[in-house]
Amino acid sequence: MTTFLKAKLYDHCLAYVQERIDNAAEAMQAAQESANSETKSSAGDKYETGRAMAQLERDRHAQLLAEAQRMKADLEKLDPAAESAVAIPGSLVKTSRGTFYISISAGKISLDGTDYFAVSPASPIGALLLGKRMGDSATFNRMEYRIEAIS
Repeated sequence: MTTFLKAKLYDHCLAYVQERIDNAAEAMQAAQESANSETKSSAGDKYETGRAMAQLERDRHAQLLAEAQRMKADLEKLDPAAESAVAIPGSLVKTSRGTFYISISAGKISLDGTDYFAVSPASPIGALLLGKRMGDSATFNRMEYRIEAIS
């Protein structure tokens, strides 16, 4: 059951990251087309400003695309079927304050009426949970998180 749940969470994260990739690529293309379609006018400065703004927008979306592609690469390194007694990337960690899927920063995921939190191993809570075992505790923002299960 846990492997199936982790696979569903993994698939959700993969879809989340693919949507980010698609959106960034589409926005980048639109900004490029906008820059290309700027026509030279008698007010040369206006033309140059429009092209520069479109180029800045394209560059911003290129950065978002690169970030999303890095997230996808990080996600693809995980094995949803992997089991471990300690929290590692790819682990599902049930705590006294919620259940965390250590994968990528994708936020809250609701599956079958239960909320899970997809967190990056580099995030503060993700880094805190890494290496913990069942029964261990960790304090984050002055709140104690007791590890109840790891899969």
